[in-house]
Amino acid sequence: MNRIDERHTMFARMNYKEGTYQYEDYYEKNKDKKTLDDEIRKKPNLCSPGTMSYDPINSPMAEAAFMFLQDIHGLAEKTPSRDKVEVNKDTISKRLKGLAIHYGACLSNTLEMKDYHYYSHRGRQDNSYGEEIKSLHPYGVVFAVEMDKDMINRGPQVSEIIETSKAYVDVSIIGMIISYYIRSLGYEARNHMDANYLVVAPLVALDGGIGDIGRNGIITTRKYGSRVRLGVVTTNMPLNQDPKDTFGLDHFCNLCRNCSIVCPGKAIEKGDKTLINNDLRWQINQENCYDRWRSLGTDCGICISSCPFSQGVDMENIKTFENNREAIKNILNSFRETHKIRPYIKDPPLWLK
Repeated sequence: MNRIDERHTMFARMNYKEGTYQYEDYYEKNKDKKTLDDEIRKKPNLCSPGTMSYDPINSPMAEAAFMFLQDIHGLAEKTPSRDKVEVNKDTISKRLKGLAIHYGACLSNTLEMKDYHYYSHRGRQDNSYGEEIKSLHPYGVVFAVEMDKDMINRGPQVSEIIETSKAYVDVSIIGMIISYYIRSLGYEARNHMDANYLVVAPLVALDGGIGDIGRNGIITTRKYGSRVRLGVVTTNMPLNQDPKDTFGLDHFCNLCRNCSIVCPGKAIEKGDKTLINNDLRWQINQENCYDRWRSLGTDCGICISSCPFSQGVDMENIKTFENNREAIKNILNSFRETHKIRPYIKDPPLWLK
């Protein structure tokens, strides 16, 4: 699998301001993206006046979370202690996974990092735009935090982005503690966090056994569905490789299609997987997705709430959905009887009223 260039992601592209080196360089090389990107830039930012969900009191809660994350970017990578502690791979893998859970993760695993887990070039920050990513740690800790079901089921209202921004803070803090701990033992460690990633977190989570990638392009877990946010710490400390968690999600998504039906931006494919970057996957139209975010003023969340796994799927007697159409149909029938196409809570929680 080829490495992904972060400069092509919507979050990076929306940072390029007309008249800057980053803007001129990127659109000189990618002329086909300029017109659409410029049109999206004219729309208000997330959590801003002029968007559908804007609230002058509540929307800044999410903004505050992202401002805090921006302020701690410089803590993601520091020099390790000169005094190296010899560690047993089995023992330290167990400790790191347990530490993540203790600090609030719902899932945590360790893995051997692959070349394609890393972006090829940076694109999100002005001061590192275009830098080739050469320092590839060979091991990683990947973890997930659960997002509150009712808050996500209120998407695309402002409650949803208050919850997702909180989850980004949660995984960033967990990653900070883990990376500080690893460095105290004398090993390199980097926390990959919001707007400061060197890795493609869903690919790390897939190979690290957190879950599988569904039709909506998001990691989907057995217990929490797509209702998670991911954190990654990479290191040169030897760690174990946990097994992948394959449970036939492709087969489920092939019959379900809920997320593609409800997506307000029509950004999720209804058809089969296609070959992308030497890998079979469903391709999300990131331009359509992000364009709708800018209109809504939140990061939507509708595809997350429409996933049956996000609302809870009883898999006690199901090992896999592969070639198990009967089980899939029973779950989908039950979900649609209860929620139709997706659950939706119109009113905010009492503390936001």
